Amino acid sequence: MIAVWPQRSLAVGLALGVGLVIGAGSALGVTPEKEAADCPSFWVAPDGDDKAPGTKSKPWRTVEQARDTIRARGLNRQLSCDLVVNLKAGTYQVAKTIGFDDRDSGSNGHQVVYRSADGPGKAVLEAAQEVTGWTPYKDGIFKAKVDIDQPFYTLYVDGERATTARYPNRRSDVEWAPYLESVLIEPEKEAVRDQVGYTDGDWNETWNLNSYTDWPAQLMIWSGGSWSWFTDTVPIKNADWKDNKVILDYWTRYAMINSRAGSRYFVQNSLDLLDAEDEYYLDWATKELYYKPRGGTMDGKRVLRPTQTEVLSLAGASPTRRLQDIAFEGLGITSTDFMQWYRSGWISAGDSGQKHKYPEYDRQIEMTRNRFGAVTLTNTRNIGLSGLHLRDTGYHGVYLNAANDHVKISDSLLENIGADGIKVEGGYPGEGDVAHHNTFTNLYIDHIGELVPGDAAGLELMDTSNNEISHIVVKHSARYGISLEARPEVKDGEGYALNNNFSYIRLEETGLDSGDMGAFYTYGVDNQEPHPIQNTVKQMVITDVIPDASMPDSGTRGVHMDAGGCGFSFADIEVGQVTDDKYQSYQCNQVTNANWAEGFDASKMEYDKIGVLPTFPYDVAGR
Repeated sequence: MIAVWPQRSLAVGLALGVGLVIGAGSALGVTPEKEAADCPSFWVAPDGDDKAPGTKSKPWRTVEQARDTIRARGLNRQLSCDLVVNLKAGTYQVAKTIGFDDRDSGSNGHQVVYRSADGPGKAVLEAAQEVTGWTPYKDGIFKAKVDIDQPFYTLYVDGERATTARYPNRRSDVEWAPYLESVLIEPEKEAVRDQVGYTDGDWNETWNLNSYTDWPAQLMIWSGGSWSWFTDTVPIKNADWKDNKVILDYWTRYAMINSRAGSRYFVQNSLDLLDAEDEYYLDWATKELYYKPRGGTMDGKRVLRPTQTEVLSLAGASPTRRLQDIAFEGLGITSTDFMQWYRSGWISAGDSGQKHKYPEYDRQIEMTRNRFGAVTLTNTRNIGLSGLHLRDTGYHGVYLNAANDHVKISDSLLENIGADGIKVEGGYPGEGDVAHHNTFTNLYIDHIGELVPGDAAGLELMDTSNNEISHIVVKHSARYGISLEARPEVKDGEGYALNNNFSYIRLEETGLDSGDMGAFYTYGVDNQEPHPIQNTVKQMVITDVIPDASMPDSGTRGVHMDAGGCGFSFADIEVGQVTDDKYQSYQCNQVTNANWAEGFDASKMEYDKIGVLPTFPYDVAGR
């Protein structure tokens, strides 16, 4: 169902250099044109001019011009109603991350609002540039020159992610498999993390891996041997063909061999591996892009190379100087970049180099270099993100880093996401609850973890409290649908993954490539008796949780309460087929009417309310 986009009562836009009346007072002493609501507004359009006055008939061209004008003239400091910046329909090229800080906050309980004026998803912030000038190369492959000063790490063709040239070729567009499997190099090297042994015939010694260059081939590997918990993307230093092993530039999260079982992996980022349709390769040295199109022609193809990892950065200067009372409504946000080397978190406690009461949390969170999303929030309060169409991201969709509270993300479609759809990463345990009272509601999150299948989640909540999560659909994930995580070492009162309420949730096609997991997953939450109920889950449907046949780990589950996972109330839960238990937990939770227990009553399920609401602003019928 397509919802009607709400109209705001807007005043005529103000010319540059003209003052603004706010309530009965006057800013800069000049009275603007007004409508009945007396609310200020500005306009931006893709064909606008930043030297224009920013009115509806003479709009600016960039969001930055609107931000800078409001900031310079202090128009947001004494608001009596919302100040609105209207973005007309069209595509806005984002050549640099658009940053907002505490100078851009609303005031007096009113917001500064940046909105898609013509409806949800009509004004699109695109962090990419189109690649043109394609000429035939060979074997159905085309090439084009790219004028760039830095490489890029993913590619989009006609609104979908292309595949980095790889071996073995992927089975389908929606699967990560098939894989090769690492083997033990020497008996005493079972714990090695920077060398991968391979079987004769798995690798071709003629492949150009660009060894010892700044643009080598890579491995994408489920490190940990028989474990399938995290994936690493690691550049290759060189290949030792004589000893059937490959040396990596960085350590992986876990060892390549575990209990004499190998890790699944594939090789990527070499022109010699480009042999399948919809694969691409960037030759960074020559600034040439190679791509093999479907159907053998580039006619009508729109190829986008990302230029930024972030589109919007919303960041106060510190936890005591927050960016607050600002909203983004109905914007399209698309086509961000990934990175050359990725590992999930630090390997050991204390690896961050920072002193903390619980350094074990280092192992749970992103390394500093990886703390971003297409939209990143840091030190914020009362932020609204609604009606977004966020798609084709290299990394996380929305990332809330450390101190963020009273953020509301609603009525939004997130799809084709490189890592997590939405990730909330609270501060270190025992140092204060800084991530709390956020709302996530009426969200459809589809195809996540496309570049980081390990630990992928539609919604990942870490050390965060008092959140409301409702009317969510998460679909197509290699690992989790929703996860809530803390640390098992933390004493009661010093961990903050508490008082979260989950309701009307649907998790579909999860656990597609990983094991020892649950579609709904918790880790290290409330391990100490007496386990009072402090998190609730009700009205949740989990469809089949069936992994790829190559997955070597223990089974998949509907609900998995790991490393404790106590103090939860589950009511009215239905789980489809799994390869292990539908529900795995210590006997420290309350369960009422779940289909893994006798006496399940399906009539108590409110199926018509589970998932997104009828007012959802994007058409997701039939997905």
